[in-house]
Amino acid sequence: MKDVYIVGVGMTPFGRFLNRSLTAISEEAVGLSLTDAGLSHDDIEAITFANATQGAMEGQFGIRGQVALSGLPFDGVPIINVENACASASTALQIAMTQIQASQVDIALVIGAEKMCHTDSALSMAAFQGSWDRANSENTMGRLDAMSAVVPTPAEEAARESTRTVFMDIYAAFAKYHMGRFGTTQRQIAAVAAKNHRHSVENPLSQYRKPFTTEEVLASRLIAWPFTLPMCSPISDGAAAAIICSESALKRMAHPGRAVKIRACCLMNGGRREHTEIEKHISRRAALKAYETAGVAPKDIDVVECHDATAFGEIQQSENLGFFDFGEGGPGAERGETTLGGRIPFNPSGGLESKGHPIGATGLGQIHELVTQLRGEAGPRQVTGARLALQENGGGLIGIEEAAVVVSILEACR
Repeated sequence: MKDVYIVGVGMTPFGRFLNRSLTAISEEAVGLSLTDAGLSHDDIEAITFANATQGAMEGQFGIRGQVALSGLPFDGVPIINVENACASASTALQIAMTQIQASQVDIALVIGAEKMCHTDSALSMAAFQGSWDRANSENTMGRLDAMSAVVPTPAEEAARESTRTVFMDIYAAFAKYHMGRFGTTQRQIAAVAAKNHRHSVENPLSQYRKPFTTEEVLASRLIAWPFTLPMCSPISDGAAAAIICSESALKRMAHPGRAVKIRACCLMNGGRREHTEIEKHISRRAALKAYETAGVAPKDIDVVECHDATAFGEIQQSENLGFFDFGEGGPGAERGETTLGGRIPFNPSGGLESKGHPIGATGLGQIHELVTQLRGEAGPRQVTGARLALQENGGGLIGIEEAAVVVSILEACR
């Protein structure tokens, strides 16, 4: 397969921007990525645009990319629209990479953009309802309840739970099963959240930049036990973009040493396992394929951005990705092994629960962070000597796991 390189990235701050349109944030991310790559609009030969919620939020069910980018001089450039729940942006990257490997184009723009915040909070929460199998929701909730039964919510905590999206209940079921099977604790989950909020203090693009101690995380407002508010990703607006190219195009770039090589970008769909079959988790299978494609192993990876829509997600994915044995992710996090300066830093950006989670942009937000790390440009949150990075981005729910997962492995060219 032909080599593909990331030569430019751009990302808006993630946050709550009621007065900014999807078009405005999309244009900002595109402009930043072009400037970063030293390219112009005329250099772009194809565009892949990721968005997951504008249909539900604004009624814009079709031609989302064409609408969002209509003010930019891309006349005649093909635009592919991608929706794959929270994995939309990473899926868009995989599609654009395939275009280059097939020699259809040499330079492609990939963008993910989302406007989820609204004055009507019920509308924002309703946007999540389309990312699971609605026709089988009763059966799915029954399976999730069976997972949760091993560690039921304490009676005194149930009354304290808050309004939330359905996915917080889904993630809580995952966590309870893990707690019952492996002894993972609420404190270990809180330690992950505290670590990520601490990382985000050094990320100027993060939605939240307030540090929390583990004790402060545990004492915060309960959302869905065992999760308190700082353990959960917020509803967010934001956009992120990347420009990728072929090896022949890279030779024409002004600064090829700043490029980052895509060693693997593996997309899989899940949902065909029982909850006890943890070794068959879709993220684990995607990771094994990515390691094989890249010719590396977990021990070779220097930094990870993983999909932590809740802090428990980082524990689960750290095991699925092979950095810890099953059941050891929580203790490893509590020991500090996943913090900056630890054995394998996870989410130096702050992760989804602190950096933010505009779902159609999230995957490219992760790519932005890892490219910054591999270039050595992350400042106070820099992982020393980072040369190989891994991204894991999951989306939606099918059965009792993510419906779509992308695992990518990136390598510095400097």
